[in-house]
Amino acid sequence: MAVADRQRQHSEKKMFSLCPFWQSANLSSSSSTQNLNHTQNGNSSNRNAMVNNSSKSSSSARTVSSVARSLLPARRRLRLDPSNKLYFPYEPGKQVRSAIRLKNTSRSHVAFKFQTTAPKSCFMRPPGGILAPGESLIATVFKFVEHPENNEKVIDQKSKVKFKIMSLKVKPGLEYVPEMFDEQKDQVTVERILRVVFLDAEHPSPALEKLKRQLAEAEAAVETRKKPPPDTGPRVVGEGLVIDEWKERREKYLARQKVEAVVDST
Repeated sequence: MAVADRQRQHSEKKMFSLCPFWQSANLSSSSSTQNLNHTQNGNSSNRNAMVNNSSKSSSSARTVSSVARSLLPARRRLRLDPSNKLYFPYEPGKQVRSAIRLKNTSRSHVAFKFQTTAPKSCFMRPPGGILAPGESLIATVFKFVEHPENNEKVIDQKSKVKFKIMSLKVKPGLEYVPEMFDEQKDQVTVERILRVVFLDAEHPSPALEKLKRQLAEAEAAVETRKKPPPDTGPRVVGEGLVIDEWKERREKYLARQKVEAVVDST
């Protein structure tokens, strides 16, 4: 039996040596499996790298876009007249006035707001508001003029006091409140930084004449707003026939009271 077993093992070894493709098949199968795993891992790494690169590119694009927006000049919503100055008559020791026209040149409702570096000596009327598309108004600015230190007359000189006009796009029908500019800081546009220029009140000039016209127009607008709405009064139908709605309501009420009183008594 031992001899037969040794002969059988010898024949099997000889057969395997004559048929080496079994071993090569096993080796190639193992190698293919390794290559497949390596390829899958490589593809996964490539996909992750592509995703990371895409994310970085998107982030870089957003950063570049935000930087580009910050470099571009802000789109103006208001047209100002005068455009960059506030003219005041030079009258030391008095409270003087200036005027500026604001017009909404955008297609949406725009809120505006004034700010000044000298709130104790300056104020605006109105200090803010909302303009519909194409609407305009003239704002009046009040300023107290102090006496010069050396009693020198200061004419056509730039003052340290500055005014800033800001704008904000709002929805129609919204009521103006100053806090809306704090709640939407990212949407606020600084329209202009206005500097103060004094005019000689004793000598006429085109700028002084224009200021007087604008102030007169602003006063007229204020008086118009102060007037009560027109009273339409009772409606007149035909000649001498007056229909008083309140009188009709009162008569109907009294008639209803009489009917209820009769019903209760029965």
